Amino acid sequence: MEEKTVNKTNSNAYTFTFAIIMVVVVGVVLAFAATSLQPQQYENMRQEKMQNILATVGVQTDRAGAEALFQKHIKEQVVLNNEGTEKEGVNAFDVDLAKEIKRVPGEQNFPLYVAEVEGETFYIIPLRGSGLWNAIFGYIALKDDVNTIKGAVFDHLGETPGLGAEITQEWFRQRFTDEKIFDENGELIGVSVVKGNSSSSKDDNKVDAISGATITGDGVSDMISERLQHYLPYFKSKTDVNVANN
Repeated sequence: MEEKTVNKTNSNAYTFTFAIIMVVVVGVVLAFAATSLQPQQYENMRQEKMQNILATVGVQTDRAGAEALFQKHIKEQVVLNNEGTEKEGVNAFDVDLAKEIKRVPGEQNFPLYVAEVEGETFYIIPLRGSGLWNAIFGYIALKDDVNTIKGAVFDHLGETPGLGAEITQEWFRQRFTDEKIFDENGELIGVSVVKGNSSSSKDDNKVDAISGATITGDGVSDMISERLQHYLPYFKSKTDVNVANN
């Protein structure tokens, strides 16, 4: 009787074993790569955060120069509670708003950066809210009167390219420069993103919206007014401005 030779490389057991080995090897390589790259990724995020904070007060820099300029212009970093009192033992730069906004206001940490550029003082407040598809976030800087916007930076996790994602563009951010966050009665209402607003007035608390991005624009409006409300007690204690404590 003729004896048949079985090619082991064509067997199911060999295929499964080979596949398992490859999965394990690839998994180990990816895990090693992710672990080894973590410090660099963290550093990139730190530098980008510094860039964004500085951009609100008109200081432009690349990542390599962000740390030095941040140390030069950011004179104070504080964390406030909902009553405007400074909290000890909490680093403002390390506060994660994605986690904070899930807590009730009385338990949240509210970070604040005080910047000085060419002799002028600015208050920089981190922002976070909801867009059409996912979170939107950024920073807004107020001049020393805590009413006039010096500058703003916005970003997002998943807004539509060409529509809501345009909040990151310089031309949209510039619309907020010199806008007021209080109305003529001293009530904090923030700045509303309004479709068809063609007014050049900086006292109407409004900027023109992005065409086709109504929900994202509403998210920006809500984000600004909601976040700023929590800083009113602090501003009242630091300035002579007659602001309303809603």
